[in-house]
Amino acid sequence: MSLDNISFETAVQSRVDEMVDACTRCGKCVEACPSVKPAGLASAAPTDVIGGILDILRDGHGDDPSRKWAQACTLSGECITACDEGVNPRFLLAMARVAIAKTNHDLPARRRQGLEKYRDLGRDVAVLSQLQINDEVLERLGQKSASVSAPAEPPDFVFYTGCNVLKTPHIALLALDIMDTLRIRYQVMGGPSHCCGVVQMRPGDLEMSGRMGTNSIEKLSHTKSGEVISWCPSCYVQFTETTLPALERQRGARPFEMTPFMRFLGQRLDQLTPHLHKTVPMRVALHRHPGVAGVMEAATKILGAIPGVTIVDLKQPALGLQGVNLSVLPEFKRELTLNEFEAARDAGIDALVTVYHSEHRELCAHERDWPFRIVNLLELVGESMGLKRHDRYKELKMMQDADQIVADCADLLAHHALDAAKARDVVIKGMLADQPLPLRARSI
Repeated sequence: MSLDNISFETAVQSRVDEMVDACTRCGKCVEACPSVKPAGLASAAPTDVIGGILDILRDGHGDDPSRKWAQACTLSGECITACDEGVNPRFLLAMARVAIAKTNHDLPARRRQGLEKYRDLGRDVAVLSQLQINDEVLERLGQKSASVSAPAEPPDFVFYTGCNVLKTPHIALLALDIMDTLRIRYQVMGGPSHCCGVVQMRPGDLEMSGRMGTNSIEKLSHTKSGEVISWCPSCYVQFTETTLPALERQRGARPFEMTPFMRFLGQRLDQLTPHLHKTVPMRVALHRHPGVAGVMEAATKILGAIPGVTIVDLKQPALGLQGVNLSVLPEFKRELTLNEFEAARDAGIDALVTVYHSEHRELCAHERDWPFRIVNLLELVGESMGLKRHDRYKELKMMQDADQIVADCADLLAHHALDAAKARDVVIKGMLADQPLPLRARSI
């Protein structure tokens, strides 16, 4: 039903109210959640925990276990499939976090925090991408003048990168190379100028989140197919579970459907397979995060279609939307990471294969200390197709020295007129600190 002339926040709240009314407090979502035990909530009654979430959604107040559960969400999505009432508990937990933020801070403070996070994101994305690629390549990735230019004819698809994959540009470039080979017509959009709004929503500024997301949706909506191919899982969840449903209530229809890149590629496996002509003799394990339905299944099929690749099951738990989302449970994340590395070592694999960019950033430097490579899935697809993009991010991060990294990027610093001190600060905070386990100390 269309609710013309209502605000974004009102449209979101109407969905929240409907789900709160539909929830039976059965607790199945809590029982299915992999965060409950590591968050220290194993002894809490599931019915009480979800009941407290409903209380938070009504007035911003709820008991401590429920607040703790909301903050411990890794966006794994098991709660969604566990619900028999058509409720999306993951969305309700996101809205519970917004309600908690509203209770704890006034709007100016929340808006200020969102603005600071957005500026930090824009700075880190700009600097880390510019340390690796020149203006021509940035333009191909939808940055510079490409971010505002419109093609003469609408493309079949928009490829939406999100923001943070630009820190590891070789991954995004391989996605484009693969689509070029498959003769898919697309336009690239992404980066902070096409923000999904999640950065503003996290501190509780739902109004600004809606403005940012709706503005980006307007830019993304001009395709022949009515389909946007998305890379970033955080952006996918933000758009499909918050912004697009709210916009549909405001306008009566969605401007497009969104498909994760791996699912998009998996749907075209018959078209892709003839291009996988080079044998890649490797025993690999897939680093899995199942938060977006169907992505890990598609990634497994794509990986299995590469000639010579043998997939090894390390029998490790798969949870979270992507690597960065496990950071709400840091001790648990460290334990999961170490267990997976040890299992990979014991299995004698050649490579641990990431799907998303965030865990690739976090894990890639550990290649220095373990007897296996850490590569992105698209690198192996590209190798079999005869496509090559150098992982400059991993090369830089493995140096583990900010001064050395900045010095090694001197040409691009000059090309982009970057301040070396600013770049060094971003390298320290945005690159070297971005990993769940410390690297092993090097003997002198």
